[in-house]
This record gives sequence, structure tokens and C-alpha cells, in this order.
Amino acid sequence: MVSRMEIKVNFLDNLRLEAKFDDFTVVADQPIRYKGDGSAPGPFDYFLASSALCAAYFVKLYCNTRNIPTDNIRLSQNNIVDPENRYQQIFKIQVELPADISEKDRQGILRSIDRCTVKKVVQTGPEYVIEEVDNLDADAQALLMLAPASDASTYVLGKDLPLEQTIANMSELLAGLGMKIEIASWRNIVPNVWSLHIRDAHSPMCFTNGKGATKEAALASALGEFIERLNCNFFYNDQFWGEDIANAAFVHYPNERWFQPGRKDALPAEILDAYCRKIYNPDGELLGSHLYDTNSGNIERGICSLPFVRQSDGEVVYFPSNLIENLYLSNGMSAGNTLAEAQVQCLSEIFERAVKREILEGEIALPEVPQEVLAKYPGILAGIQGLEEQGFPVLVKDASLGGEFPVMCVTLMNPRTGGVFASFGAHPSFEVALERSLTELLQGRSFEGLNDLPQPTFESHALTEPNNFVEHFIDSSGVVSWRFFSAKADFEFVEWDFSGQGENSNAEEAATLFGILEGMGKEVYMAVYDDLGATACRILVPDYSEIYPIDDLIWDNTNKALFFRADILNLHSLDEDALADLVERLVESELDDYTDIKTLIGVEFDENTAWGQLTILELKLLIYVALQQFEEAKELVETFLQFNDNTVERGLFYQALNVVLEVELDDELDLDDYQVNFRRMFGDARMDAVLGSVDGSVRFYGLTPTSMKLEGLDRHLRLIDSYKKLHSARANAAASR
Repeated sequence: MVSRMEIKVNFLDNLRLEAKFDDFTVVADQPIRYKGDGSAPGPFDYFLASSALCAAYFVKLYCNTRNIPTDNIRLSQNNIVDPENRYQQIFKIQVELPADISEKDRQGILRSIDRCTVKKVVQTGPEYVIEEVDNLDADAQALLMLAPASDASTYVLGKDLPLEQTIANMSELLAGLGMKIEIASWRNIVPNVWSLHIRDAHSPMCFTNGKGATKEAALASALGEFIERLNCNFFYNDQFWGEDIANAAFVHYPNERWFQPGRKDALPAEILDAYCRKIYNPDGELLGSHLYDTNSGNIERGICSLPFVRQSDGEVVYFPSNLIENLYLSNGMSAGNTLAEAQVQCLSEIFERAVKREILEGEIALPEVPQEVLAKYPGILAGIQGLEEQGFPVLVKDASLGGEFPVMCVTLMNPRTGGVFASFGAHPSFEVALERSLTELLQGRSFEGLNDLPQPTFESHALTEPNNFVEHFIDSSGVVSWRFFSAKADFEFVEWDFSGQGENSNAEEAATLFGILEGMGKEVYMAVYDDLGATACRILVPDYSEIYPIDDLIWDNTNKALFFRADILNLHSLDEDALADLVERLVESELDDYTDIKTLIGVEFDENTAWGQLTILELKLLIYVALQQFEEAKELVETFLQFNDNTVERGLFYQALNVVLEVELDDELDLDDYQVNFRRMFGDARMDAVLGSVDGSVRFYGLTPTSMKLEGLDRHLRLIDSYKKLHSARANAAASR
């Protein structure tokens, strides 16, 4: 069992070094006395800090789960070096606790520090392997078997080709699109449960996770998910694709169509069908303008709509891309070696999410799988036992609701924190559904990651809150009812089997799953995508497979970005009237003040910039300052400082702005009397920025100028570059037909 994280090191100027891992960069240096520049901590300093931070993390975790405030808890670490042997050291961790903490919690906090991962690794003694390789990147990829042996042929249930061939085909396809896929991390913390994280090296926002019983299965899963999301444009959901794409011959797909709203902003007659209109527009409140797509923002073109085939009769029905983006997230999309394989995966996921929702919101108690049935699957049982041995009780439950649906559930309990994690999996095969439940449980998670699970509740309203289901959909981290754990099950256990037989097993299974939906009276709509060189499909089941509430089309539509995007990106060039209009629209929208601007307008900013941290509240604040509406600005500055989670530097700027505005708004105070000490407190550079903001010579401090051309926004431009590769491939495929 291994859990890997790759850290790549770059050599910078003088003795400075740069370590890159996941999406983080750490710079190390040496003190000047050792001929460094003293610009950053040294490698050993980071090592020492990691031990102290790890100890503090476990203290914080203990206190958070017991509602113990940490404001007055102090922790420090000293390393005592043996003068005879500098490699023999004592790490002394000291904790200062408030007097009102009980003796039980005092001992609990000390025990929590003993769980520190860094401490345990150091005490165990890591083994170092030092070797030379021809190519670091090639070696890292080889570890994940991207170039399998030609005679390897591993078949797994549900796949129409061997894993090795599947991996090779998908790797070749991605390379052909011009995408370099890199392996960020993989984990294998219990037997027969692997998970993997891959991403586009050029645009790391394009990433997927894979899971499986073997390393190869996890890799095939991650690559398959990557390709499905490329085909369905999921990586680029909610994002502005730039003016070039917005005005291209097509925006999403060559077969898209654009329809204009009717009189009084009515829905175009050409979109949806009568069945869908009853679901999406039951009260006649849905308007054509609600369905303009976020990605192009090209209102003049109309409503971008995508063709789906109604499975009951083969008719083509056009769904607005906006509607799909707002309601379905990634539910019901899949890639496969064959269309039938992709359909089975799509439909299985749809049942998994819908049945999960019914169980969790209905507080249904499921029957446990008998031990004699689990014994038929020794590989799965070994993984479950691995969790049990680590102190995590595991419940394996039949989620088929009496044999009606192909769904299983594996639920983990964490006695250390009181948290639980209900993981569901679906597939026509009982075994595959059970395996998926287990691998989903540990996808991308370490044992420490299982300490963040929410506690169960008897409060029913917390379970039916729409956002709870979204959390369950994203990473299964939503709340679960205590009633779910009742020993008195609401259904009898059924050892079900919906699997097909022989060479056409996937086709048979797809027909079975479509049949279940038909029996429920559901219409099913499917789009098939093969322009990129792989077979993928997207399946929509209205009133069944949505993730977000249908009301979001009216009340929380992502295309609200269109009301603000152009003005915010052109912020520096707006005159006073345009700024006043923008801030008025922001106020009247009643949007949450803590919404990120990048989320609001669908533009990715570098997270380490002022743009990347900017919220609606801060934007309004800066506009009020630019308009010299100081009373309104002062009120928002105070709110910002009270609930600030921005950078320390940004916080100090607003502290300085707050006191300057205080003086400006008080007729009895003169700024000249305070400038000297303000500058001593906040520094000349910061005070110059504050005073410039107040007198109008500095506009929107910290926000670099940009526009609808997105200049300077490298992170977002990389995302658009990624999408343009797909756009070009689709255009070429359409031209060759």
C-alpha cells in the first residue's frame, strides 16, 4: 500500500530553490551567512515548521469537533540539539491552554498532538531511495503504466477492452489534442483501493480523479473521466470563453442552433418539448433571457441550444446549453470504449445520485449486506478490513430499495470525530457497484482526511436543504441522518443482479437501465459525442437527474454574469456614471457580498492576486472610494475588517483606509495632524496607496487593469487555450464530413 505525492524542484538564482506540488509553490533559500540571500526559510526550517504546524492542525481539529475556541491556545516548538551529535535532536512541543478548559479536554488536546503525521513519520524513520533516471517526467508517467507491456491484457467487469488498451487509446487521444497530462498524486491506503489525480499540465484547472481496485483501473477511470469532461465541455462550465469563441461559427458544438426569444421574452417554440416545459416552466415564469449562455455572453445570437435524441421515439429535442450547465453539473456524462459501455456508466451514475438523494432525504434505513455475501468478494472485503483495522467501523448496505435499482452503499464511521461518510456506487453488477462504493469512499483521501467528515443529525431540515445534496454530489461530504443507522431496515436485503451476459453484456445492461426509467414514466434524452476521437455521451433525465433545483434557472442562474462581466473587466476605464450604475446594480441584485468576483463573472484570476481574492463587498467598497462616496465606503470597510479572510497585506491596507476615512468624515479632525504617525504605523508605500485612493490619483488599488480581451489574466487564458484545442478538433471533424 502506497500513497504518493510528487514534488518537483527547480533551481533558481544563487542558492534559491523552488518546490512545486499540487497547485502550490514553496521557495527556499539560505541565510546570508551561508552565502544565500536570506529571502526565504531554508529547507530545514520548513521541516521544523511542518512539525509544529502538523501538531497545531491536530489541536485545531480536536477543538473544532468539540466547539472549543482556539483564540487563547498557544503552541510552540523548540528543537534541542545534542552538542556532541547535531543529528540527535529533541523536538519539544509546548501548549499553553486557557484555565477554563476541562481536564478531560486538556488530556485530549495533548493526545491529539501525539497523532501528528510528521511526528509519526520522523519517529518511524523514513527510508530514502536515491537514484538517477533518464527523464523525470517519463519516469513518473511510467510508474502509472501509461506505456504498458504489449502482452498485458487485464479485463475488468463492465469494460469492453483490456485496461492496458483502454489506457493506451485514451493517452494517444489526449496527446493528439495537444494536451500533456501529468500525474499529480495517487493513493493506496488500504488493500485493493486505488485513487489517482491527473491534470492538464498547461491548464491545471482541467483535472479529474480516478478510482479502482488496481492502479491500472484507477488510471483508466481518471483518463476516462477526463475525456468525458472534454467531450461535454464540463471543464469550462460557467466560464467566459472569450470574444473570439463567442463570435466563431459555433461556440459549443458544430450542430448547435441558436433561437431568439419570442414576444415578451417568451421561450422560443423550437426549444424543449411539451414534457420538458411542464418540468422546467411549470408556472410560466421562465423567460427566454434566462437561457442566454454564460460562456459566450453573446445575447445578439440568441439562445444556444444543443440537440438531444428523445429515447422514446428518436425525435431530436433542443436543450439550451444554459439549462444543462445550471442544473446537471457532471451528472449523466461518460466516455467508453463503446457507446453501450458509456451508456451503462451514464445511467449507473444517474441512478446512484437519484437513489442516494431519495435515501438520504427520506431518512431511509437500509439493510446490511450479510457477511456470507460479502465473503464472495475477498478483494473488497480486504479493503473494508483495512479500514476497520485503522479504527474506522464500516457498514455495507444494500441501497437497491428492495432490488429495484442497481445501487450499493458503504458507510464509514469515524469514532475519533463522530463524523460519517456515506458512499454510494451503482452498476448492473452487484460486485462492481459494491467496489465503486468502496473506492469512491477513499478517492483522493488520506486517513487524516477522514477527520473532516460531518456528524449525523436528527434534524430533517438539514438533510433536505438543496445544498446538502450538492455537497453529497461533489464529494459525498454532506450530512446524513442518524435514522439511516437504524438496525430496523425499511427494506429487505436483496442480492440483486442486473448484469448482462456474453459479448453484448453492456448493450443488454444499457437496455435494462433504460427500461427501469421507462417503467418509472421518465423521458430520457441523449447526445453522443465522437468528434474528439472517443465515444462519449450525455444523458438527461428531466425531473430525476438534476443536481441543482430547477428554480435556479430563474433565481440563481449563472448567466447573471452577463449583467456585470463587461463592466467589471473594464473597471479602470469606466467613467463616474458607469461606475455609479455598476455599484447600483450590484446593490440591487442582492447577491451575497462574499461571492467571489471570479465566480460571479466566470473568469479565472490568479488566486494570489487582489483580483483572485476580490468579493462583491470589496468591489463595491473600491467603487465607492473611487466615487468619493466615503460614508458608504467606510461602512463597507468596517464590514470587510470584521469578516476579512483576505491576505494580511490587503487587511492592513483597509485598516489604513479605515482610519483615513474616519478622519476625512470628521469635520473636527485634520489629516495633516495624523499623517506622520499613520505612516509610521502602516508604512509609506501603503499610506501612499490609501491617500491616493482617497484623492482619486490611485484607482482600484491592487486590481491590475484588464478588459474583455482578458489581457494579463494568464490563468484564464490557459483555460481558453485548452478549450480552443477542442473547438479546433470539432471544426476539423465537421469539415471532414
